[in-house]
Amino acid sequence: MTSLHPAESLQQTAPDAPAIVVQGLVKRYKQLAAVDGIDFAVRRGEVFGLIGPDGAGKTTTFQILAGVMEPTAGTASVLGRPPRDARLKIGYITQPFSLYLDLSVDENLRYSAELKQVDEALFEERRARYLKLVDLDRFADRLAGQLSGGMKQKLALCAALIPQPEILLLDEPTTGVDPVSRREFWDVLAALSEEQVTVVVATPYLDEAERCHRVALMYGGRLESPDTPARLRAGLGLARLEVHASDLERAEQVLQTLEAVEDVQTFGDRLDVLVADPERGERAVADALSGLSPQVGRADPTLENVFVTRLRQQGSDPPLLNFPHPLRRSAPAEAVAIGAHQLGKTFGSFRAVHDLSLEVHPGQIYGLLGANGAGKTTTIKMLCGLLPPSTGSVTLAGESDGLRSSELRRRLGYMSQKFTLYDDLSILQNLEFYCGVYSVPRRLRRERIDWVIDICGLRGQENLITGQLPGGWKQRVAFGASVMHQPEVLFLDEPTSGVDPLARRQFWRLIEMFARAGTAVLVTTHYLEEAEHCHRLGFMVAGELVIQGTPGEIKARQPGQIYEVVSADLPHAARALRSLFAQASWRVALFGDRLHVVLDEPDARLAKLQAVGHTRKIEYSLEDAFIGMVQRARQEGS
Repeated sequence: MTSLHPAESLQQTAPDAPAIVVQGLVKRYKQLAAVDGIDFAVRRGEVFGLIGPDGAGKTTTFQILAGVMEPTAGTASVLGRPPRDARLKIGYITQPFSLYLDLSVDENLRYSAELKQVDEALFEERRARYLKLVDLDRFADRLAGQLSGGMKQKLALCAALIPQPEILLLDEPTTGVDPVSRREFWDVLAALSEEQVTVVVATPYLDEAERCHRVALMYGGRLESPDTPARLRAGLGLARLEVHASDLERAEQVLQTLEAVEDVQTFGDRLDVLVADPERGERAVADALSGLSPQVGRADPTLENVFVTRLRQQGSDPPLLNFPHPLRRSAPAEAVAIGAHQLGKTFGSFRAVHDLSLEVHPGQIYGLLGANGAGKTTTIKMLCGLLPPSTGSVTLAGESDGLRSSELRRRLGYMSQKFTLYDDLSILQNLEFYCGVYSVPRRLRRERIDWVIDICGLRGQENLITGQLPGGWKQRVAFGASVMHQPEVLFLDEPTSGVDPLARRQFWRLIEMFARAGTAVLVTTHYLEEAEHCHRLGFMVAGELVIQGTPGEIKARQPGQIYEVVSADLPHAARALRSLFAQASWRVALFGDRLHVVLDEPDARLAKLQAVGHTRKIEYSLEDAFIGMVQRARQEGS
């Protein structure tokens, strides 16, 4: 790993003094307390995670720490100074892309350097170092607007690093970024932390929060005491069971009535069940589901379990309201609602999609996964009739012809990756517009609009201009607009991007509600924990579908074995193990206080794993499976 040469301190302070100290911090907007008396400190070189639902006050906190906003009360100290006086030593990545899209990679970096008064010689040295670190040195002349989402975020990080800050403030830096780029991004943060750069990061992805040294939960402007992810999970006081059954819908209904069960959630081909006593809970679940061929196994609770449980205790769980006048369709299970046969698309000499075949049946949720630029959005546009294929054929809602007809379009729902509502209209006006587009009968429009407003938690705010909503709230409204007509086929292109975990859970409960009524759903996502909700998955790499199956099948078909390594000196362990995989550094990934290492077979390198720390076998996660498949495919392609 390239040395990062941390900058000299702003002033002489004790080496163990906190880099950031916040005491009694308050920010009010008229009667609204966006930040309501929070206290925390961040150590030098620490990666500190700030997690919470949309509107919790995280962005306001970042703006105060960055010195662009003054608090109403309380104090914030950065490197021993008020934030405004420390701005030259702070790097800040805002929630929207903080780049100029009509400038090149190099021009964005030069602008950042000039803004922070970086000497020309130092700029050239740092430019070369950081572009290589984030693997963008080949794209220096490319316009920022032509980069993928992951590349844009890595460029934003690079621009923030050019002034060589001691503090990095990152407000949801990986929203919309694919899993490979996310892992690479967090590897860079780990390297910065080793060089004593202090990182404060907000993220809606709780698998990312697992990689922080400490995490604090924020909601309603207040902050809970920070702690390590491991201690937060241990303090939950609940055990997690993974349950498979012959009829998951029926099993979920039964388990929701059990006194021993604290929470139950569907994840594609299994249920996740939280219980207070694992032995008693396991017996109770097995007995209650005795007629449904249950398989019950124990698993560690996740940080998302902690997050959801804490917010529910605060009464923050959004309501799950049944769709008005639900319609159950009777299409045969073997019918093809969405079908592609040897589908291909070329743009000039560029092959975006090649020889893709898939089928989605009524009531099925199919997840289409891939890195940025893999061809997912192009595939969706061909499947829903927005883009003609170059080769192959499409079946949609049982139809193979007339895919662009208005009659067929009314049977589809589509939520695009780019936000599809009109920012200059109110929420209510947007919903009324989509009722008209989808020909919802006038007598049903009012109750369906009310349903969307209620599931979004926007009752009394329906006349707000949509452009004023945070990104997560916009996503909720856009989803509601896409399903008001109860479509037979539903396309969702990254519907939960930037949505907090509690709202994400509600999204999936709603998606499952429509699937159980017979709607066929095709969804893309970069958040592989939520891909576990899908009945079947397909992984795309460079325009090709390389594997399909249930989440369990895909994980079981991965070659080799994953080992978890826990070491007292994690940075040293990471460097030592990565040196074993010079051409495949993806095989070693940092997860907070431990490492995941992929071995194709238990060869001599296993002993080297055991030499640097406690080592044990673990099961593949979907993220591990996805990254391994993408990287192997890339190596074979090159």
